Amino acid sequence: MNTPAHLIFGAAVFARPDAPRVTAAALAGALFPDLSLYVLGAWALFVQQIPPQIVFDELYFSAAWQQVFAIDNSIPLWTLVMAFAAWAKRPVVFAFAGAALLHLLLDLPLHHDDGRPHFWPFTMWVYESPLSYWDSARYARFVAPVEAVACLVLVVILWRRFKSWTARIGFGVLMAMELWVIRQWLLFF
Repeated sequence: MNTPAHLIFGAAVFARPDAPRVTAAALAGALFPDLSLYVLGAWALFVQQIPPQIVFDELYFSAAWQQVFAIDNSIPLWTLVMAFAAWAKRPVVFAFAGAALLHLLLDLPLHHDDGRPHFWPFTMWVYESPLSYWDSARYARFVAPVEAVACLVLVVILWRRFKSWTARIGFGVLMAMELWVIRQWLLFF
């Protein structure tokens, strides 16, 4: 799924209008599994000035990058953090870990050849789904509209739950970003 979609889903499940720290944690947790890709990619592209084709066709699949992705995309690790947060009654940590885990559970069935090792530390195996959220050769033309409609429904729900115009504008911006990203994927891939 696209990162804005993860933020929308994470907020819909874990954000609380009356608990700003929980809401912030839910948004941060929904972003966290993608953050390493943004940091590594930005460093390679803008600091090291490595061409995008090398970054996304070679470095992305390198052992070093995959090891980083294995840690921050580990379903067992996030499950442990979420279980600890539930046991310790830490709603902020629960929302953070829960949104990260939700991110991974939504990513798992929507990555074909660009998935991540979601079961570290037990294995570096990567599931290759027959579906892709971005690759038209792997049904993205069907997956992307379903993702967009699901996000739109969730944004409507979030607008009803959150009365603050700041929150509503924020969720509207996320929806606009989601639609723009889907357009870009389908236009180029």
